[in-house]
Amino acid sequence: MITVKHWRKSNLRSWHKARSGKTRRKSYLPSMIFASWLGTYLDLILVKKQLYSFPVRLFPGVFDIHILFTLLVLPFLTAICLSLFQRLHTWQRWLAILGIIAAYTEQVSESLGWFVHSSEWRHIYSFFGYSLFLWLVWRFHQKFS
Repeated sequence: MITVKHWRKSNLRSWHKARSGKTRRKSYLPSMIFASWLGTYLDLILVKKQLYSFPVRLFPGVFDIHILFTLLVLPFLTAICLSLFQRLHTWQRWLAILGIIAAYTEQVSESLGWFVHSSEWRHIYSFFGYSLFLWLVWRFHQKFS
C-alpha cells in the first residue's frame, strides 16, 4: 500500500479550495446591506437635525434623503472599500485615506449643488464620520462574512 504524506518544505499549495470571485462577492452582500441601512438612518437623523440636506434627490416628495445614493451608490462603494481592506494589511491607513477622499468628495458634491450643509457643519465631521462608518462596516464584515 502506498501512503502519501505532505512534505513540510513543499511550496505547493495545500488542498484547501480558494474562494472564487463569485463567493467573495457574495460575502460582501451582508456588509453592503448593513452599510445601506446604516447610511440611510444616519442620513435621516442628520437631515432631521437640519445639519445638511439634499436639494437634488429622487422622489423629493417622499424622501428627505437621497435614496438612490444610500441604496445603490453607498453599497457599491462599500464593496470596493472592503475589497481594498482585505487585500491590504495596513487597513488603518487606508481607512484614513478613504475618509479624506470621502470628505473631499462631499465638498465637491456640495459645490455641484447635490448636497448642502448648514452653517454649523464642519468638514472635519465628515472625515471622522466616514472613517467611523467605514470602520463599523469593516468590523461587521469581519464578524459576519
